[in-house]
Amino acid sequence: MANLLERIITNRKSEELARLDAIKIVDSLFSELLDREKDILYRRFGLAGDKGETLEKIGSMHKLTRERVRQIEAASIKKIKRLNNLQDYIQVLEEIVKELINGHGGLISRDFLLDILVVLALEFNKNDNISEADYEKKKIAYRNHFSFLISRLMGDKLEVVGGNNQFNLSVKLKDGEVSYLKELAEDLLKNVESLKKTYTTEELIGLLKQLDVYNKYQERLDSTKQIDIYPIFKSKTFPDKAETINSNKVLYSLIQVVKSLGQNKYGEWGKANSQEIKPKTVNDKIYLVLKHETKPLHFKEIASKINEMKFDKKKANPATVHNELILDDRYVLVSRGTYGLKEWEK
Repeated sequence: MANLLERIITNRKSEELARLDAIKIVDSLFSELLDREKDILYRRFGLAGDKGETLEKIGSMHKLTRERVRQIEAASIKKIKRLNNLQDYIQVLEEIVKELINGHGGLISRDFLLDILVVLALEFNKNDNISEADYEKKKIAYRNHFSFLISRLMGDKLEVVGGNNQFNLSVKLKDGEVSYLKELAEDLLKNVESLKKTYTTEELIGLLKQLDVYNKYQERLDSTKQIDIYPIFKSKTFPDKAETINSNKVLYSLIQVVKSLGQNKYGEWGKANSQEIKPKTVNDKIYLVLKHETKPLHFKEIASKINEMKFDKKKANPATVHNELILDDRYVLVSRGTYGLKEWEK
């Protein structure tokens, strides 16, 4: 029999999806708070769709000390947790989160979890007339609301792990056993250090399956409770093929957890701080564009491609791109204003 999440995906009933609307849930819970308490929580956790504000900034607005703001924040959350009807509001979300954690081997990246929940809230109960700009704005708001509900109101059942030099912030059940996943991640980390190239998602999952630790726990990994949530992964929120993610949920979730790994705009994986994964300079971006276009391009077209990819918030200037192409011997002039990679000549 399909679990709750699978039933919601299959049926897409508005009443079930409404119970996953994080914004409506928070608004209902906050109706029990005083105006100042609401404002402090909204600002602190970015519930207006913005980044969370510091205690100091909020304190200056309300003419309160940082410590007093912290006290009000803590007291307000306690007030919500004491509500008699709290479970009525968050029960469905709790069950969905539990199913997602179990379905991904017992440990899931916080960001990956939030992405899945946002897709459920926005795309499975969507307004077809919503513009892309409005969608992006709502996406941030929903992420922040889900994050607040999970981190502040489900702490007795969930545990946040990671956030250190090895692992990104991830979520597990309080009584969940994930030592085997940590062991697998550590074995992968050792291999990441020796990576000299980038990998597609399929190649990296294949690499994981060749590790000794994977073979050690293969039966356990294969017997992990499976959930079919293929339609969720078809969203453009996820850069990889839906079938790849859905068929390898535990391993895909694991590579999201390993901090030393990163994925670039072309969907390739490698060392998180490498030039091909996190390009910092215009030159890094030029190389990536030419490598993936696999053909010579005019410098103006290269600048345009860089801006289309949105590696970061910096815009590429054609003149700057041209200067970099002239000065770096990795690039060769093919015709007037058009350049290719020297490595293509090999």
